[in-house]
Amino acid sequence: MKANYVALEVADGTVMDAYISSPKKMDGSFPGILLFQEAFGINNHIRNVADRLAERGYVVIAPELFHRTAAGFEGSYNDFPGVMPHIKALTTEGLEADIKASFNWLQNQNNIIKNKIGSIGFCMGGRVSFIANMILPLAASVSYYSGNMLPLTNRLHEIHAPHLMFWGGLDTHILPEHIDAVVTALKEAKKEFINVVISYADHGFNCDERPSYQPQAAKEAWAMALTFFENKLR
Repeated sequence: MKANYVALEVADGTVMDAYISSPKKMDGSFPGILLFQEAFGINNHIRNVADRLAERGYVVIAPELFHRTAAGFEGSYNDFPGVMPHIKALTTEGLEADIKASFNWLQNQNNIIKNKIGSIGFCMGGRVSFIANMILPLAASVSYYSGNMLPLTNRLHEIHAPHLMFWGGLDTHILPEHIDAVVTALKEAKKEFINVVISYADHGFNCDERPSYQPQAAKEAWAMALTFFENKLR
């Protein structure tokens, strides 16, 4: 894979850096994937996810969603209070502008298959992946342990693409009733989705830099996410 950063102009006049990871051999056309961060920035974990997807033949863009308050921010997993001011500063309007700027970058690349773009996000980014699916003509969308979903349930009828969701059964931040509310809204809207609750996994189970990392759950969910993207984006 090949990796670099690009600077994107956002509709609100701000400039946002984004991490780009692409297949090593760029001959031909490729699906694109929007990758949305946890609350800890475009850190080693998120860059690793981007690179792993690029190795599978996707062009991946991971925008820095905290660019308005802390460009280049990489928070510590042991200091959640340190990330809270940046989370609180996010607005739906700002996120939608960032999502569209990232999508437009993919659309402007000559080697991207324009109608084969997906999204994936983790924690805070899982929620952003839902928003992306609402406002963009995506072909597939994936969310890992999406927080703060209740305010979005009345908009889930807006999603365009099939959505794959992963949750940890041991997660004390996202309760079963929160998951049920999302599933009910998707069912009522007659949307295509796959809902996976891994009973033995906690919040953040995919990240091998967090104490809650669960290697079996991470491996199983990743295999399913790759198959989902393979089915929808190839």
